[in-house]
Amino acid sequence: MFRALSLSTLIAGLIALPALAAAPPNVVVTVKPLHSLVSGVMQGVGEPYLLVRGAANPHAFALRPSDAKALSGAELVVWAGAPVETFMEKPLATLAKDAQVLTLVKEPSVRLLPVRKGGAWDTHDHDHTHEDRPDTDLGSDGHVWLDPQNAKVITDLVTARLSALDPARAATYQANAARQKQALDALDAEMRAALAPLKDRPFIVFHDAYHYLEDRYGLTAAGAITVSPDQPPGAARLSALRERINQAGAVCIFAEPQFEPALVRTLAQGTPARTGVLDPEGAYIPDGPDLYGQLMRFNLRSLVDCLSGG
Repeated sequence: MFRALSLSTLIAGLIALPALAAAPPNVVVTVKPLHSLVSGVMQGVGEPYLLVRGAANPHAFALRPSDAKALSGAELVVWAGAPVETFMEKPLATLAKDAQVLTLVKEPSVRLLPVRKGGAWDTHDHDHTHEDRPDTDLGSDGHVWLDPQNAKVITDLVTARLSALDPARAATYQANAARQKQALDALDAEMRAALAPLKDRPFIVFHDAYHYLEDRYGLTAAGAITVSPDQPPGAARLSALRERINQAGAVCIFAEPQFEPALVRTLAQGTPARTGVLDPEGAYIPDGPDLYGQLMRFNLRSLVDCLSGG
């Protein structure tokens, strides 16, 4: 009887084994902040594959053979959308044609802001009237993750997709998501309290990547050094920006880690503006679930230090 019981138990275990041992979904994510949010949902289950690693620039990125292989085997691809990762449009149609694709700028629950035209914005107009480019429809800004409330929405969207792909682990994904959203609420409250006194201090950014951060906390960006991060500004543009800095009373000019800081120092010469660094993607922060919080707090410290003169 003992042998029969053991045999039946073994058979039952073997039947259940495939469900328990099934590999987690193959997930590919484009940029580091989104990878961090997806990693948080997948903690204890698996690790999503990151395409744009280190300090690489997603605006000028080319896939490696290993990236193409990962996309070919992907079950879920998470990206912001063409405004940021233009390199993804063709690979999604060819390499990842069998994958589910989560395009954040197309999700109704993600709060979207428009791409701002030109490089100088009216600091007194919350609609950011544009001054130096024809009025054309440029679509939505793809840097949606720089609003912690959007990060919560992204967490929910990823959790729903993973739970549908891998229902055996849905409870784990949902528990991870609940913890992540609690941490994001705490981060949001921390940033709101620290940035509230700095709302009326204008500043210049390297490129227009921070619309969501500015809008969430009521910050006053006066313009961007370059309209496109892969096109450095010329002498005439720099001269016009110096005039803009003085006209707007800009307190600070922010560089980015991915680009040459000498340009920002040159621009600041002859103006009262200080210089700092903002990072939209976490260039030198290690990948993983903790990156998002570290990135946002890095930007928080940079804004507070530079705008307050600390």
